[in-house]
Amino acid sequence: MSDAGLPAGWEVRHSTSKNLPYYFNASQQVSRWEPPQGTDTDKLKNYMARNHSASEIKPEPSAANGNEGKIRAAHLLVKHKDSRRPSSWREADITRTKEEAMTIILAHEQRIRSGQTTLGNLAVSESDCSSARKMGDLGYFGKGDMQKEFEDAAFNLKPGEISHVVETASGLHLIERIE
Repeated sequence: MSDAGLPAGWEVRHSTSKNLPYYFNASQQVSRWEPPQGTDTDKLKNYMARNHSASEIKPEPSAANGNEGKIRAAHLLVKHKDSRRPSSWREADITRTKEEAMTIILAHEQRIRSGQTTLGNLAVSESDCSSARKMGDLGYFGKGDMQKEFEDAAFNLKPGEISHVVETASGLHLIERIE
């Protein structure tokens, strides 16, 4: 699987229960959500964008599915070395500083607000959350389901609006309310 940039013995598989890609080593019988040490992250990013991305955010029926009082949002996450879990599907070991992460996410925000791209399209290759495979779509959630800072920002948005940078223990987010 050299075009994915993974070390020898590793491959990308797809979890049917979570509907997300993961990394598997058959000889070691090891699976993990984050890429293994030694991964070429640029190759992996391109491979995942080509082979494991939703092409669009698909609407889900809301109230009919028991989603009363819940909202639906997508996000783009940039982690840094002081994040709660400083690793992601993109990088096994995130070493950037919070200041470097802020520079990155502010550049993403500028591209989105200028109309150059959408949050969902950018999330596919740039978000440090596994929701990147779903264009950042987190599905429906209610009060108490997310970290407080994230939840407060998301619930204060109107459908179609995008937040400015929101900081949580997970890292730095841009949030787009879908419904």
